[in-house]
Amino acid sequence: MPIFQVVILAIVQGLAELLPVSSSAHVVVAEKLLGLDPSSPQMTLVLVMLHTGTMFAVIAYFWNQWKKSYFATADAFKRVLIRIVWATLLTGIIGEVIIKIIEKTAFKGAPKAEIELLFGRLDLVAPALAAAGVIILIAGLLEKRKMAEIVDHSADLRAGATVTMRQAGWIGAVQGLCLPFRGFSRSGATISAGMLVGATKERAERFSFALAVVLTPPVVARELLRLLKATHEATAAGTPIDLHGTLVSALLGAVFAFFAGLVALKWLSSWLESGRWYLFGIYCLVASCVVFYLHTIGY
Repeated sequence: MPIFQVVILAIVQGLAELLPVSSSAHVVVAEKLLGLDPSSPQMTLVLVMLHTGTMFAVIAYFWNQWKKSYFATADAFKRVLIRIVWATLLTGIIGEVIIKIIEKTAFKGAPKAEIELLFGRLDLVAPALAAAGVIILIAGLLEKRKMAEIVDHSADLRAGATVTMRQAGWIGAVQGLCLPFRGFSRSGATISAGMLVGATKERAERFSFALAVVLTPPVVARELLRLLKATHEATAAGTPIDLHGTLVSALLGAVFAFFAGLVALKWLSSWLESGRWYLFGIYCLVASCVVFYLHTIGY
């Protein structure tokens, strides 16, 4: 893959990943416009490495907040760790069940059944974007009606301040629903889910991105194994894959995505604080229409 394509995808991923607008949908569209195959093992690995870049951006941006709320005391760390484990467990169970159901129904009788083969389908990305937009819009509009609610930011960052077990469970469950679908914004859906079950935006945001840090390594490992398997099969068939070039492109993309992610996080937090969350929902609905139009004209 040419370097300029890696840079374009990294910037798109970095800017969109940490905003609740589905980075995967934006990257898939960018890949389509660049003539790339979003479902190929090389491209799915590049995508998750871009996620890795933004994961480090999340750590860099939220570290001071996490220290004040999650790592201030041993009890605070234990409390948030239990919630992260609980949410991640629900994510894994729900996500894996949905993935297996889709693979056994959508690919019935096919020699290869991998959820990644659907990632380039814009006709599936568009409704996923719309679904995320509706959830974000509902959460944003309900939040705007709570005019009497005053969020004390200093109190919200006190030692141990985090979501409840119930809120963590809902956030983890919704994250599991997001895993199989490109376009169903993980951050948008999970933060909105937290807001809808009573968490403040700030707590839902911090917890959602903490879950992203935990989720990213196993996803990277999954796609790396998929690429290694595809490389072995391609070599046996006499059409070897440039594994070294793919890894170099993926690592370079992660670096660019890191810096773009920092910019996006700064913007996201300012929008959260200004009470304009619902506008991200409107954006997702408009983007859904654009993606569906691209599908109708042949992308």
